[in-house]
Amino acid sequence: MNMIVNNENSTPIEALAETLSPKTTDETVVYYCEDLHVGQVWESPSRTITSEDVEQFSALTGDFDPLHKGELAKASPFGRPVAHGLLGLSVLAGLSTEHPRAATLALVGISDWQFENPIFFGEVVHVVTKVTAIQPHGRRAGRVTWLRTLVSDDGRTLQQGCFVTLVASQSRNRAAANLAGSKQYSKQPSSKQTSSTSAPNRPR
Repeated sequence: MNMIVNNENSTPIEALAETLSPKTTDETVVYYCEDLHVGQVWESPSRTITSEDVEQFSALTGDFDPLHKGELAKASPFGRPVAHGLLGLSVLAGLSTEHPRAATLALVGISDWQFENPIFFGEVVHVVTKVTAIQPHGRRAGRVTWLRTLVSDDGRTLQQGCFVTLVASQSRNRAAANLAGSKQYSKQPSSKQTSSTSAPNRPR
C-alpha cells in the first residue's frame, strides 16, 4: 500500500504523486480510528478497464446502453464506447478497500459524487484516498469521511466524491478479542469431565 504525505502548497493529484512515499511490503496493517488523522493520503495499485469488464457489468446490471458498445457509440459525444460510470465507481471501491485497510464496521454513505470524465476501454486507473474528516461515533468507533478519486494513467480525474464509513477503535477490537477468547474457553471441557470420560474400564 502506498501512503502519501499531504502537501498543502501543491495541486491535488500532481502534488500527491510527487510526495508518494516508498511502498510498504506489509499488507496486513489494519488502521483503527485512532491511527487515522485528517490529511492522510494513500494510492492504490492500478487496474485496466477492459471491454470484457464492460460486457460483464452490462450482463450483471442489465444496462446495455449503446454508449457502452458498438458502432452507435461512435456517434456519441465521446466518439467511441465508454465504460459505465457505476462500473468505475465499483472498481474504485474495490481498489481502495485495501489501501488503506481500515477496520471498517459499515459503509454509511456516499456523497458529492462527480463523474468528471469518461472511462474508455483499455484505460488504466488507480485510486487516491484522503481522510477529510473524523468524528466520534459512540464509545468505540469513529465516523470517517474519505475523499476518493479515480485517476487515469494520463493524470485525468475520472470520478471523485466522499465515502463515509464507521471504523472500529482499538478498544473495540480488544473487547471483541476478549469476548471471543472467553467464549472459546467456556467451550473447553473441564478437567473433571475429561478424566471421567477418558478413564479406561477396569475389571471387577
